[in-house]
Amino acid sequence: MNIIGRVTKDAQVRTLSNSKQVVNFSVAINDSYRNKAGERIEQTTYFDCAYWLSSKVVNILAKGTLVELTGRVSARAWTGNNGEVYAGLNFNTSQIKLHAGGKKSETVQTATEINNNKAENDLPF
Repeated sequence: MNIIGRVTKDAQVRTLSNSKQVVNFSVAINDSYRNKAGERIEQTTYFDCAYWLSSKVVNILAKGTLVELTGRVSARAWTGNNGEVYAGLNFNTSQIKLHAGGKKSETVQTATEINNNKAENDLPF
């Protein structure tokens, strides 16, 4: 599945107990339509995203950056301490494509570093 949206706040790297790192960020997707009365209705959907392949992307996932993500979506529900039921959408990201709004100097450098590391780790056997 692909989604296109804007990063809602700067991404953060979290280190798990097994020393594996994950980049967490959220994306907002805006949609609009006209109802039967002809009124324009705006709707925003938020996804909590996780990227496991490289922590270096944290430098390019800044608030406001327009990104296209490839991955899979899952829903979650929980009950808060106040007894209210909440729901959210998770997006496990396997590919990130920048469209605009990133930190330009870091974008080029980090994207190059990621490609170089990928090339070093992509052995034909």
